[in-house]
Amino acid sequence: MSMTADRIMTEALALSPEARAFLAERLIESLDADPGTEISPAWREEIRRRCQDADTGRIALRDAAEVFARAYAALE
Repeated sequence: MSMTADRIMTEALALSPEARAFLAERLIESLDADPGTEISPAWREEIRRRCQDADTGRIALRDAAEVFARAYAALE
């Protein structure tokens, strides 16, 4: 790892847990994003709202394996 990456890592680890989580999300998002595709402001707001709902417990999350198992069972 370069000296710059080491310095960034050291500084990032000194952030609050909330700030580290935000930074981690943004870094992961950057790996999935198509550089030529921009998300519309409306969709960006919807994503923010849904993430906030999940983070605050306003919505109940379900296990993906359970959801897929029920969906496959409904197709039989």
